[in-house]
Amino acid sequence: MKEKDKVNLFDVVPYISEHITTEKEGDLSVVTFPRFRNKFMQKFFVPRGKSANIHIKLEEHGTAAWDLINGERTVKEITELLAEHFNNEENYQYRITTYITQLYTNGFIKYKTAL
Repeated sequence: MKEKDKVNLFDVVPYISEHITTEKEGDLSVVTFPRFRNKFMQKFFVPRGKSANIHIKLEEHGTAAWDLINGERTVKEITELLAEHFNNEENYQYRITTYITQLYTNGFIKYKTAL
């Protein structure tokens, strides 16, 4: 990657991928996505008796971060808003950025550059 193409993670705006849906179960978020995105794969490769979707129940911290990902806030704004939730504990920014990076790596979210 060229030096001019590098972007600071704190400057990007994460948004939820189009194939992901979110539901609430009490105070926690449940993230749902299809086992396979391809209709053929869904029809023939989903095991009998299994849901065509995978459901992941996020814990308290994951839900707090997930709920702030709206396509408008930068990662920096999200970490600032979560400071109180994490009681400003040491390395909370690292935990949040690692979580957001993992969500991106696994295709749950995408990034766009802040305007």
